[in-house]
Amino acid sequence: MNWLFYAFMSAVFAAATAILAKIGVKDVNSNLATAIRTVVILLFAWGIVFAQGVHKQLGGISRFSLIFLILSGIATGLSWLFYFRALQIGEASKVVPIDKLSLVLTIILAAIILKEKVTLYTVIGAVLMTAGAITISIIK
Repeated sequence: MNWLFYAFMSAVFAAATAILAKIGVKDVNSNLATAIRTVVILLFAWGIVFAQGVHKQLGGISRFSLIFLILSGIATGLSWLFYFRALQIGEASKVVPIDKLSLVLTIILAAIILKEKVTLYTVIGAVLMTAGAITISIIK
């Protein structure tokens, strides 16, 4: 299977996550809800790592990679804290499109930091996604 299958499945489960989280966070402090979710993900991810036997590769991770994986984890945690709070006080159908503007921000950061090529079609798509997110979430 190629990257497109995995990306689509990520989108499917991200959509499920938003709906399930919106239901679950109703009467729970958003930070507590994030902590509960994080424990589940922690157990789930480590369970897969041990089941596949890839935990043996831990010692081979470079310091460079480890630093950036830790920074990524911090960014993920912050993203989840803000996301759960937004879901708690806003409508899922309005919160999620704004959250997905992360795609547009990723395109910009990938071009600046990773030197990835940005085509005219990429710019057009990013503008349309931004317009769509704003239309869905903000314009009444």
